[in-house]
Amino acid sequence: MDGPAGPRPLDGRVGGRSLDGHEAGVILERARAVVDPALRSALESLPGSLRRIALYHFGWEHADGTPAAGNAGKAIRPALVLTAATALGGEPAAGAAVRAAAAVELVHNFTLLHDDVMDRDTTRRHRPTAWTVFGDADAILAGDALQALALRLLAEDPHPAAPAAAARLAACVVELCEGQHEDTAMEQRSPGEVTLEQVLLMAEAKTGALLGCACALGALYAGAGPRDVEAMDAFGREAGLAFQLIDDVIGIWGDPSRTGKPAGADLAARKKSLPVVAALVSGTSAAAELAELYTAPYEGEDLARTALAVERAGGRDWAQAQAAERMARAMHQLSRAVPDPEAAGGLLSLAEFVTRRSA
Repeated sequence: MDGPAGPRPLDGRVGGRSLDGHEAGVILERARAVVDPALRSALESLPGSLRRIALYHFGWEHADGTPAAGNAGKAIRPALVLTAATALGGEPAAGAAVRAAAAVELVHNFTLLHDDVMDRDTTRRHRPTAWTVFGDADAILAGDALQALALRLLAEDPHPAAPAAAARLAACVVELCEGQHEDTAMEQRSPGEVTLEQVLLMAEAKTGALLGCACALGALYAGAGPRDVEAMDAFGREAGLAFQLIDDVIGIWGDPSRTGKPAGADLAARKKSLPVVAALVSGTSAAAELAELYTAPYEGEDLARTALAVERAGGRDWAQAQAAERMARAMHQLSRAVPDPEAAGGLLSLAEFVTRRSA
């Protein structure tokens, strides 16, 4: 699956630099390199049983506690914190924001641990999820501990922006919980009871909020004023919606060898993802077929038929077009806070990365 092209400022280049995945890859690698030590230090401070679960979840230990060289994720959110700080305040601001970047990544992984339990997902990052190895209760408690660690990192940070950052991150966690609650509640409703507006609002709370918060924290650590902080938050939220749209597309049509998750898991769980809801409200014959499939118990042979019904009803095309639209809105918000294309280049690269990925 190829993501939507989206707008490409200055004919695909910013300040003479390419805005392709290679530059985003470099940014992500650098973020991982500077944030991982802070994350490891935080995790090592946990009590032994919780530490083992957390280190397993991050891919740094096997289930038996022996060291592993696993995949701790792409580091998109901490990269946004550091890159936003650089765009608004330069390298010193990014260096000062490492704790904030680690805090955002801890909150992200708190949500993953809890989401996997609630969604009963058995695979993440090409290995069994924590709850399947340690049990529901231990995975939930490890997630709780990660959230507490995130706020402790900011509470102990002497940077003058830390109190505002802690308050903003705490408010974001409440919004994330609201979004997840709405997502769970939607699963109990019939296909005809969920509107596109409802699912977009849910996606903004569940996904866009943390990307927006990451960008806003970077701006705070750069000493930006309220107007620029809010513009950066809006940029991250729009990019986050684009991210979720593409993630939902990948959840249906992605390659399991690249995603680390079974193909069509969202369809099997009858999740009302963005492409599915767009298809359900399309008024087409395929929408009627999809609604019928979604009200019946899942059977393995229905998977291909369900995916085809979503596509025929326009769900896939809508999601890709909507991702491009959200990217355009994100670019506009970014230009308000960082009008210089050279300074905005890293953030533009990351925004394009999340809508061009295929896994």
